[in-house]
Amino acid sequence: MDVHARDLRYFVAVAEELHFTRAAERLYVSQPALSKQIRALERQLGAPLLVRGRGPVRLTPVGAALLPHARRVLAAGEAAWSAVETAKAEQRATLVIGMSTSPGRSGLLPAVRSRFTAGFPEAELRLRQVGWEDPTAGLADGSSDLAFVWLPLPDPARYASLVVAEEQRLVALPADHPLAARERVVMADLLDEPFLALPEKAAELRAHWLATAERGGRPARIGAVVSGPDETYEALVDGRGVVLLAEGNAPLLTRGGVVTRPVDGLTPGRLALAWRADDARPLVRGYVRACRRVIGSRGA
Repeated sequence: MDVHARDLRYFVAVAEELHFTRAAERLYVSQPALSKQIRALERQLGAPLLVRGRGPVRLTPVGAALLPHARRVLAAGEAAWSAVETAKAEQRATLVIGMSTSPGRSGLLPAVRSRFTAGFPEAELRLRQVGWEDPTAGLADGSSDLAFVWLPLPDPARYASLVVAEEQRLVALPADHPLAARERVVMADLLDEPFLALPEKAAELRAHWLATAERGGRPARIGAVVSGPDETYEALVDGRGVVLLAEGNAPLLTRGGVVTRPVDGLTPGRLALAWRADDARPLVRGYVRACRRVIGSRGA
């Protein structure tokens, strides 16, 4: 039976007001037009829905049976339109991508953007740089929707991640450092060196770049705390310490007076796209899918 939502809306208004004039005012239609539409619905259903007369308007047994179902149909229709509008708004929304270091390895960002915008042409992507004191690059405080970060993350159960690159860890040191004459070094060579460290807020990530797990229980000597590439470079040329970094980030520091050398015996650094595990928004999931496809195609 093809009953229009408008007819049900008219019926529900009269059933709730029990008065045709008040229902017409509520619906912003004329009372004769409302009465005509209700009679057309009754003819279509083959039974009267309302008792009319000199007394108050009343529901017939058929009208009483229809009312709760009509309400549910109207509520479902409103929910459907709300979902549609929400989805349309999300298609047009801005997605903020945080990063503590540039993930510009082999054109990764443009490739992901291309795949993402193919599915979400109205969405806007905005990149933001976040200081090293926040290892989540804005995920923790909600200022980023997704982020390219180095693992491990603090509170890992709170986040999901997709590894986009694994790179060996190098040591950056002043060009006149005694170890700079070697082609490679081992971690044992670095145990007594002062290290440049991330801020203490970085916790697990600070420990990773200090190679705490590979020190055999010996604490790191901290020569300085650094929060960005420029600060790190200045501390290196000033001789305040050495620092571990991922191979792909070597160009950030080797600007003159600084060299990098491979370090044997260290696990690689892992660069990942991360997002809050409970964030199921279509734009977020769409960006993750785009990144996964780019990584998959390159792996293939």
